Amino acid sequence: MRKAAAFLACLWLASSARADLADTLAGANCPAGFACAQASAVPPPAVNAASASPPPPIDFTSVNKAASNFNSGNGHSDAVFRNALLDAGKQASWAADGTVYVKTGDIPAEWLRDSSAQVRPYLFFAKGDPAVAQFLKGVITRQARYLKVDPYANAFRKDYTVWEEKFELDSLCYPIMLAWTYWQVTGDVSVFTPDVAAGLKAALETMEAEQDHSSSPRHYSHRELKGNPVGGTGMIWTGFRPSDDACVYNFLIPAEMMAVVALGELAQIEKEGFHDETLAGRALNLRQAVHEGIQKYGVVGVPKHGNVYAYEVDGLGHSLLMDDGNIPSLLSAPYLGYGHADDPAYVNTRSFLLSKDNPYYYAGKKASGIGSPHTPKGYVWPLALLAQSLTAPTPAERDKDVAELLASDPGDGRLHESFDPNNSQHFTRKDFGWPNSLFAEFSMTTTGGAPPLPHGTTDDLSFARQE
Repeated sequence: MRKAAAFLACLWLASSARADLADTLAGANCPAGFACAQASAVPPPAVNAASASPPPPIDFTSVNKAASNFNSGNGHSDAVFRNALLDAGKQASWAADGTVYVKTGDIPAEWLRDSSAQVRPYLFFAKGDPAVAQFLKGVITRQARYLKVDPYANAFRKDYTVWEEKFELDSLCYPIMLAWTYWQVTGDVSVFTPDVAAGLKAALETMEAEQDHSSSPRHYSHRELKGNPVGGTGMIWTGFRPSDDACVYNFLIPAEMMAVVALGELAQIEKEGFHDETLAGRALNLRQAVHEGIQKYGVVGVPKHGNVYAYEVDGLGHSLLMDDGNIPSLLSAPYLGYGHADDPAYVNTRSFLLSKDNPYYYAGKKASGIGSPHTPKGYVWPLALLAQSLTAPTPAERDKDVAELLASDPGDGRLHESFDPNNSQHFTRKDFGWPNSLFAEFSMTTTGGAPPLPHGTTDDLSFARQE
């Protein structure tokens, strides 16, 4: 009877996991012999035995050499880095059409968001290694084809069928940013193929359509949407957060920030890569409208902290004050390219987010940081600790964040989705590629001597000097 009760408790905990997916929770809440999993209401097709076996890892000499030779002076950090840098090659596989499929980890599907982040560390090697460049172009081409199939979907299978259709604004932004960054790093214009042109155009048209969701010709809906009304703000309506959880208010400010940066990059791609002044102009017009909407509706006053960015707003006077461990997050805004870490509104926001006033800020014996309603209460996300490290105002704060991040390692030399800050043996997602790749990127730029990867700028835009 005790085991049955524990098992039911475990299933309840897992109800916060990705909808329609099996998510394993390691820790005291899971009795021996049970996996904390949520059954899908509409399960995806079963994976056959042949495809269930992992493909051989994609192997690059330049990447392997960098992993072997990396030495920061911290043996634990270096061990985690080596696993992290090689992870994308283990999650990726070449497809028959010459593109590259990147599964998220222990879930056999590709997220537009996750796959873009997972391969980012390989951008450091793309200019000097043609094999890495070809690999990245294979990722970019596949993502563009996904966008043509369904720009409202966030995750796909290897055969291009939709795994999950949760409309998340960041899922349109990430492929744009990956293509732009690849181009800026390599100077390789051959990435701008007809497939990529069509995919990026689909992303732009979808953003434009969702500026006014109530009259959007797409008629997008989903059974998990909360259906709250919104006002006109110039921003882009989105149904779900990067956690795959439904929004409470459908203007998700971190995603809007990301869209401003991505639209600026898209305008440059359209103008210089595809020589399409019309699409470039449309992207810039939308960028300006979204930015003005953020500054007008997305900044609210908070006691003790001043004017801060809200997490979500509806344009009707309601706002949600919090942050989530997934990226884009409010904490990660300067890393994404929206504003700067010393902007007053961001400084105030950071103060709020890293305090108990943020309902998803948790502190334990080994770490403190931002969690998510997507995972058990009290669990901290390594992605959030990385965002905190990447935007830390001082080296001392960054070093503290990294020490806590390494304390999340349960002994397998890997970062996971979330963890109990009192006991790192309790965590979610045994195999989750995204935080590992971000740790590889972070390590290469902080202790590895590599310059940060480029991102678009918002320096031409006007920010209210919030005090």
